[in-house]
Amino acid sequence: MNNNKKGILLGLLAYAIYASHDALVKDLGGAYSPFQILFFSMLFGFPMVALQLIRDTKAATLRPRHPWWLTLRMGSMLISTISTFYAFSVLPLAQTYSILFAIPLWVTLLSVPFLGERVGIHRGGAVLLGLIGVLIVVRPGAQELHLGHFSVMIGSFFSALNAIIVRKIGRDERDVVIIIFPMLSLFIVMALLLPINYIPMPIEDLGKTAAVSLLSFLALNCIVGAYKAGEASIVAPMLYSQIIWATLYGFYLFGEVPDQQTYIGAAVIIFSGLYIVFRESRGNTSANTPVLRTRTRFMAGPALRVSHFLRARKPK
Repeated sequence: MNNNKKGILLGLLAYAIYASHDALVKDLGGAYSPFQILFFSMLFGFPMVALQLIRDTKAATLRPRHPWWLTLRMGSMLISTISTFYAFSVLPLAQTYSILFAIPLWVTLLSVPFLGERVGIHRGGAVLLGLIGVLIVVRPGAQELHLGHFSVMIGSFFSALNAIIVRKIGRDERDVVIIIFPMLSLFIVMALLLPINYIPMPIEDLGKTAAVSLLSFLALNCIVGAYKAGEASIVAPMLYSQIIWATLYGFYLFGEVPDQQTYIGAAVIIFSGLYIVFRESRGNTSANTPVLRTRTRFMAGPALRVSHFLRARKPK
């Protein structure tokens, strides 16, 4: 098996695991607030994160080199995580994924002011097409919009902002600083918000929150393996395989049947995202290749970012 095939298979496995993670979040979201789900999933996730970071043997302090950027990352991670967890709780899985697939579009737009990227007519047109796809999925005026729709759109924007910040400061800050500070801040905020709508959890539901953390950890390592084995431009499109799992999980677990417009809008968004990946993978098109280099996974939560563990490897 060549490296790209291995990367594809690991990528598909990773996003299948992530889809299972999201289905669990949706299942728990029917009974508990996003604050409570996040609190316990992060509580169970901290030991795994610590084990992952223990490999950082550099002798240095935990003082951030870019405290203001790190503070902005904390805020964006907080907003994106709560918004996305809530969206999974109240919206059909396929519709939520379709809108979240717009994250590469936001990354492309945000790369202009934050990374100094120049977005030409090709990538600019792809972004516009993708935003049209979002409108097809959301259908303002044709269906009643509620907090879940606004929540997933806010979550997609701040997930992209989070990815851009990591891209901007990732070379200067230590992994442990970039990861632990936002996680601790998120955990503390969730602990403060927990009493607002706390519901005692039976042992099986606590086990589900632990499974959310474990699945996120397993998927992360599959993604790391995928990007180490294959080219980023080959692995990145595997993200869109989640629409298949969203359809299957939505139908068999939650009785959801996506309508035709959701699939049309998702197809438009996926096409625009793939085109951006294609353009960035070509030489002399992008100085930073923000979509490829951030290697983002929109669900933040207890998950680590893939890009932290790939910095030692030069992009292909």
